Amino acid sequence: MHIPPYYKNKSWQYFFVGILFGSVLSYFIFILMYGTMYEQLLEENLEIQLKLSELESQNEALLQDKKDLDEKSKNALTIESIDITISNATDLRFDRLITHQFEVLIKEEINHIVGRDIHTVSENDELLISTIENKAFSIDDFTYYFEVIKLSISKRVKITLKAKISN
Repeated sequence: MHIPPYYKNKSWQYFFVGILFGSVLSYFIFILMYGTMYEQLLEENLEIQLKLSELESQNEALLQDKKDLDEKSKNALTIESIDITISNATDLRFDRLITHQFEVLIKEEINHIVGRDIHTVSENDELLISTIENKAFSIDDFTYYFEVIKLSISKRVKITLKAKISN
């Protein structure tokens, strides 16, 4: 039996080259779609881990606080959570992952205020500000300092920060 020599015909050569380029192009499109999906899953995983660790630390702090308080302290308002916003994240071109890492690092520094009396924390707000401003945070071989622009103390402590790159 003889196989016909289709590879010598120009139309078949164009067909085979088209198949080759089409398969290479579809492979690159597949890799792009897979990478985008994986990036979204990684970001979602980091957000969930951040929320989980924040909730676990809040739970531990609040349970410890409830054990320590007597009837008089139970009526007082306590801090339940911390919200951090970096105002110039887009100016410094932080991606969402770096922003989450900074939020985690800063929350670890000031996590001790969760479960404390609002009045006590508001009296020591300068100490809280200096704790954040005097700490250097390093990510990806860069060291950043933060300046507190706005501090709101209620059941949710809301801090707005401005990032600065160290020299």
